[in-house]
Amino acid sequence: MQAVDVSSPGGPDKLSVAQADRPQVGPTQVLIKVFATAANRADTLQREGKYPAPPGASKTLGLECAGEIVEMGAECKRSDIQVGSRVMALLAGGGYAQYAVCDARHAMPVPEKFNWTQAACIPEVFLTAYLIARQLGGLHEGDAVLIHAGASGVGTALIQLCKRFGATAIVSVGSAAKEEACRSLGAAHSVNYKADKNWSASVKEFVKRTLNKDGVDLVLDCVGASHAAQNLEALGMDGRIILYGTMGGVEVDKFPLGIILRKRIRLQGSTLRARSEDFKAELVGNFTRECLGGFSDGTLTPILDKEFHGLEHMRDAHERMETNDSIGKIVVTVKHE
Repeated sequence: MQAVDVSSPGGPDKLSVAQADRPQVGPTQVLIKVFATAANRADTLQREGKYPAPPGASKTLGLECAGEIVEMGAECKRSDIQVGSRVMALLAGGGYAQYAVCDARHAMPVPEKFNWTQAACIPEVFLTAYLIARQLGGLHEGDAVLIHAGASGVGTALIQLCKRFGATAIVSVGSAAKEEACRSLGAAHSVNYKADKNWSASVKEFVKRTLNKDGVDLVLDCVGASHAAQNLEALGMDGRIILYGTMGGVEVDKFPLGIILRKRIRLQGSTLRARSEDFKAELVGNFTRECLGGFSDGTLTPILDKEFHGLEHMRDAHERMETNDSIGKIVVTVKHE
């Protein structure tokens, strides 16, 4: 089969298409004929040699895919999928290829009217969003939620989940175009952190004026160091921060611990890829029960930034992601002879 290879750690130019062995199916796994996959920040970090695959995972990049099941392990116990089923799947690796395997419990049926590109926009970002907002962040009706990188894949999913669960979404972004995109998805307020260096004041003023709260209840942060101090300022009493990325750095000078103590703030880190198979299966199950129907009734929508046709264009997909101009997901379709 064809798969994307990384010749050596570095930039997008290190990506190329090469021949690889088709993965073997384990007893509880499914083999998926991949028709679409997507670029994620974790893929760019792995390409650079900064985010190695977990033990036992495929070394090939790719954390999600959409395709057709062509083989099932002898011990698979799913009754809702079978050989020939259209699925979208969360992967520990291996999505940048014509075939991929995953634990059968990590696959979800593709919504009936969705094409492969739409389906490939869902697994990694919506499951990450559900994990950090609902399972870890305790997202519930009435919450005021500050979402950093609101126009990213995860950010656009988070805005929609806030709306689904009756929370108010506030986003930080880096351009007017991204502000407009987030508001069109349901964000109630937006700040441009590049134009407004004291954006936490704008956030606090908005939640005080509209919700009569002294700060947001939940911050969902993939930026890290550069936003850390203002996150604490923006939070109200008993606020929560879920840190799931560090695009803005990992070292914070003069971190004000006093605010954490005074406001009783809870700070928690989160990653998904290295979680256990059972944890991911439970996550997929919870998301399926609470949210999957939203794609059928139209309350949840996959957001596509750009689509590339063929694994040979994965380099272009990574270059697009690294411009930081994307709004939503970057998808690459996969060709088969």
